[in-house]
Amino acid sequence: MNTEFARRQMVEQQVRGWNVNDEDVLHMLKDLPREQFVPGAYKELAFAEMEIPLGHGERMMSPMIEGRVLQALGLTRSERVLEIGCGSGFLTACLARLSTHVTSVDIYEDFLQSAANSLSACDIDNVELIQLDAMRELPPGEFDAIAVTGSIQRFDPRFVTALVPGGRLFVVVGNAPAMTAKLVQRTDAHDWQTTSLFETSLKPLVHGALLPQFTF
Repeated sequence: MNTEFARRQMVEQQVRGWNVNDEDVLHMLKDLPREQFVPGAYKELAFAEMEIPLGHGERMMSPMIEGRVLQALGLTRSERVLEIGCGSGFLTACLARLSTHVTSVDIYEDFLQSAANSLSACDIDNVELIQLDAMRELPPGEFDAIAVTGSIQRFDPRFVTALVPGGRLFVVVGNAPAMTAKLVQRTDAHDWQTTSLFETSLKPLVHGALLPQFTF
């Protein structure tokens, strides 16, 4: 397989075709070897519009969703990002290419180790990988952007309080099959505004279906 050609076709036919027009995002997706982050048994499907199985019942986001996440966050290469759910490490790598530093957390140690190997192979060194359950705790500090890579049943305000004022959060909220991808911007210390982006269906985070403290 001509991987460079297949990667360009993925970007032009799938990602750009689903209203992703940010040229920084498109250029990065054309350059970053997605196949490096796909489990060996699925290498031939690295550029297909599908959710590739990773183990533990988890799956990679499809390329179109990845493109929409990255475009929605609008990273400026000088920002600090928190990723909830490292998975294969591919979206981690994308966020790292578009920001100054990424903290990525996952509940599964083997995902983090595999992601670390793939990130190293791509010479990406501005990422910190941490094993924890983000539905129970978050790493310390505040972030300019947060990407939640699994859905949650109801909105959790802890994600907003982990943002600096003006920071942005991408999160998918709801119950299958009708979930809503949202962009949440923290407007000040005690408030935020929410924009609904598109309807989708995304596998829940581990413990993401637990009853929350707060809804919106």
